[in-house]
Amino acid sequence: MGMAEASCRRELELEIPAEEVSKKIESVAKEFARLATIPGFRRGKAPVSLIRRRFAEDIKGEVLQTLVPERVEKAVAEQKLTPVSQPKVDKLDYNEGQPLKFRAVFEVMPEFELGSYKGLELEMPAMDITEQDVEKALEEMRERAATFAPAEGRAIQDGDFAQVKLLGSPEGGGDPLKADSVLCHIGAEETMEPFNTNLKGANVGEHKNFDVEYPADYPDPKLAGKKFHYAVEVLGIKVKKLPELNDDFAKDVSDEKTLEELKKKVREGLEHERDHRHKELLHEKVLAELVKKHDFPVPESLVEHQMDVRLERVVRSLAAQGVDPRAVNVDWVALRRRQEDRARDDVKAELIIDQIATKENIDVSEEDVMRELEHVAAHSGESVEALRARLTKQGTLDRMKAKLRSDKTLEWIEQSANIKTVAAASAATPQSGAR
Repeated sequence: MGMAEASCRRELELEIPAEEVSKKIESVAKEFARLATIPGFRRGKAPVSLIRRRFAEDIKGEVLQTLVPERVEKAVAEQKLTPVSQPKVDKLDYNEGQPLKFRAVFEVMPEFELGSYKGLELEMPAMDITEQDVEKALEEMRERAATFAPAEGRAIQDGDFAQVKLLGSPEGGGDPLKADSVLCHIGAEETMEPFNTNLKGANVGEHKNFDVEYPADYPDPKLAGKKFHYAVEVLGIKVKKLPELNDDFAKDVSDEKTLEELKKKVREGLEHERDHRHKELLHEKVLAELVKKHDFPVPESLVEHQMDVRLERVVRSLAAQGVDPRAVNVDWVALRRRQEDRARDDVKAELIIDQIATKENIDVSEEDVMRELEHVAAHSGESVEALRARLTKQGTLDRMKAKLRSDKTLEWIEQSANIKTVAAASAATPQSGAR
């Protein structure tokens, strides 16, 4: 039995002795003879030699289906190998009276020596919540609570919101864009320039016709890289009125009684978000550092699977934004290929973390699982029991446990790390996420 070691791929050249094959052919043929109905013979009475000629291919198929997997399983156990992919069988050499020869090809988990993982040197950006951050959040709340008052007896000027009815026809045909009443912020940075220049100075009741060319990187994929001809009617002119920042505002937009209480609540919310971002970024940095310190091959089948996982994330994030992934002009095959290096690092990181967890006896307790289930249930609005039953049925409870073990291990590694806080710009962010 030969064995070739190239990365995580294993090739076993196997053979099954001729007498074992003959014995199997004999027993399969006898079984066929017992069940077969052959014209001119009572059931089960046809001679085996006739059966072997008549059902040669079926008998061969049955023999291979039984003997080959058994032999592969035995060889894998003898070699103490753990395949991560289903063994593929090729180079089959099957001749009656001869040994049955074939090759089994599969991948195994890599064996590697753990490098250093205690006392990692890491740099993290300062993530302080400043007074400006709180003010910015309050400004956004004011914007959301703004009202629009009509401006009468004058033409549109910068800063106004033009209330328009529009019809946009794409050059070269296609579905038109229609809106019976939409607000267009004149002079604003996010407004396409032709809208600003053509609508500024216009009065209620006026009609305007103009073209708009959208850049290739325009955020809306339905418009990106296209030219539209617009027919626009001005229905009204509105001025945005922002509410004053005072106790009344606090009562209107929240359960707080005073502006000071609202500021405190906003700061707490920002700090909570910051803590979550800090934790995620620190995890990413630890993983990037561990991957850098370890060099070993990983199974291609796991990399391929991880590329699919990353692609699914992109599709899900598009769907969450209300974009139909099928309608987006994206070369999905190329996008999937571009995930390869990161997917390889993901797999590597997972294997390293798993080995550290095993070495340091880090495990997930039933309390850890309950805590996570309670946390998820609180957000999804179902009971813990119903959630556990659903995750178990979907087969994702084990995935949740694996993620908890991984997070617990990362936190354990972070406790011994030397974390230096540096100015935001100089702490390089590791590459992560499907960007």
